[in-house]
Amino acid sequence: MFRPKLPTMPQPTGTVTPPAVVIEPTTITPGTPAPPSAPAVPASAPVPSRPTIQLTPGTALALVGGGTAVVLVVGAVLVSMLLAVAVTAASVAVCAVVLRSLLASGAKRR
Repeated sequence: MFRPKLPTMPQPTGTVTPPAVVIEPTTITPGTPAPPSAPAVPASAPVPSRPTIQLTPGTALALVGGGTAVVLVVGAVLVSMLLAVAVTAASVAVCAVVLRSLLASGAKRR
């Protein structure tokens, strides 16, 4: 009466065999490497050590706008985190004052 009934697994109707996997080896043929081509640079031209970056007024304005946006977003996140900490501290302080008041009033009644 109190014994649980365990479900019985149905038996397979036929013989079950795993599918045969055929592995065929493949041959790797190495390719012929291409000879490196030399850049056509005149011998008299100096080679710059690093690339030159040219700032146009449009890109400078975009950089200033992007930097301003990053500063505003990071500032908003930090201010909101500071506000969350301040609200939590205030609520803990209120809870502490209420508990102190309850404990003090309980001690006076005795």
